[in-house]
Amino acid sequence: MKDVQNFLKDFQKEMNWEITDKNYQESRSSMLNNYMLLTTEVGEVAEEFRSIFTRTSELAEENNISEEQAFKLAKNMHKENVGKELSDCIAYIMKFANYLEIDLNESFYSKMKEVKMRRNKDAG
Repeated sequence: MKDVQNFLKDFQKEMNWEITDKNYQESRSSMLNNYMLLTTEVGEVAEEFRSIFTRTSELAEENNISEEQAFKLAKNMHKENVGKELSDCIAYIMKFANYLEIDLNESFYSKMKEVKMRRNKDAG
C-alpha cells in the first residue's frame, strides 16, 4: 500500500491534481470537489454492479443456463471495468490521505486490528 500511496503522490503532483494548500477557502473548495469526484466514482462502481445483475438475468434467459452460471459469466464480463472504477476510488482516497499526511498502510492495519477486537454484536 505504501508503494501505491507514494506513486500516487508523485503522479498527482506531476498531473497537477493535488488538493490545493494555498489557503483555507481554496483548500476547502479543492477537498469538497475531490470528495464529489470520489462519490461519483463510487456511484460508477454501483453502476457496474447493477450491470452485472442485469446481465446475469439476460444471460440466464438467453442461454437457458442457471443464474449461478450466468452470474459467473457476467462477473467476468465486467471484471475489467469494476477494476478500473475501484482504482479510481483508491486514487481519490489516497489523494486525501496524502493531503492529510496519513500513512494509510499504518492506518489500515491499525483499524483492522481494532475491528478484530470488537465484540461481535450479531453473535447469539
